[in-house]
Amino acid sequence: MHFSEIFVIGFYFPHQFYSSVLYFSCANYSSSVKYCRKMVRGKIEIKKIENVTSRQVTFSKRGSGLFKKARELSVLCDAQVAAIVFSQNGRLYEFSSSEMEKTIERYGEFSNEYFVLGRPQVQPYLEELKKEMDIMVKKIDLLEVQQRKLMGQGLGSCSVAELQEIDIQIEKSLRIVRSRKAELYADQLGKLKEMEIKVLDERRRLREKEIRERLLRQLLPVTLHTEKGEPEGGYRTKHSSEVETDLFIGLPVARP
Repeated sequence: MHFSEIFVIGFYFPHQFYSSVLYFSCANYSSSVKYCRKMVRGKIEIKKIENVTSRQVTFSKRGSGLFKKARELSVLCDAQVAAIVFSQNGRLYEFSSSEMEKTIERYGEFSNEYFVLGRPQVQPYLEELKKEMDIMVKKIDLLEVQQRKLMGQGLGSCSVAELQEIDIQIEKSLRIVRSRKAELYADQLGKLKEMEIKVLDERRRLREKEIRERLLRQLLPVTLHTEKGEPEGGYRTKHSSEVETDLFIGLPVARP
C-alpha cells in the first residue's frame, strides 16, 4: 500500500513584503484566534486513518488546504512556490506559482550548489586519506627493512655507506643498552646493601638480646640464694649466720 507523498518548494522572500505580511497577521488577529480555538476543539491524533473513506475525505480537504496556503504564500510574499502531491492511488496533484519545470530546475541547481559549496566534498577527502595511507604504508615498509638490517638480515644489497650507518646505529643502541644495564645493576646493588645493613642490625640486636638473657640467667641464682641467707655454693656452715655485712676500710679485725 502506497502512502500519499507531498513535495513543497518555496523561494525568494523580498524584504519589502515583510511589513505587509505582519500587517495582514495583525489585522486578522481576532479571526485567527477564533480559527485556532476551532482547531483546538477539533484536534485529532496525527496517525494513519484506517477507514478508507475517511482517509480519502481527509486527503481531499487537507490537499485543498495545502494548495490554498501555497497560493496565499505565493501571492502575499511574492515567493516562488511549488507543491507536488501523489495520492495513495498514485494520482498526481500539483500547484506552482510559475511553471513547474522551471521551479524544479531551479531547485536542482540550488541543491547541487549547496552540496558543492556547503558540504564537504567526499571524493577529495577520500583521495587525501588514500595519500596519507600510502605514505604510512611506505614508512612502515622502510622501518621493517631497517629492523631486519639491524638484526643482520638482508645485508647483501647494502653499500659500504649503509653498512657504516648500520654499524653506528648498532653501536649507539649498544651504548644505550649498556647504560641501562648499568643503572639496573646499580639499583640492585643499592637494594642488596640496604638488605645487608638490615640483616647486620638484626643480628646485632639478637646478639645483644642473647647476652642480656645469659647474664640474667647467671645472676638470678646468686640473687635468690642471697635473699635466703645461703652461701653461693649452696651449703651452710656454723658461722654462716654470723657473717658481718657492714662495710669498712682497713684490715679485718678478729672477733672474740
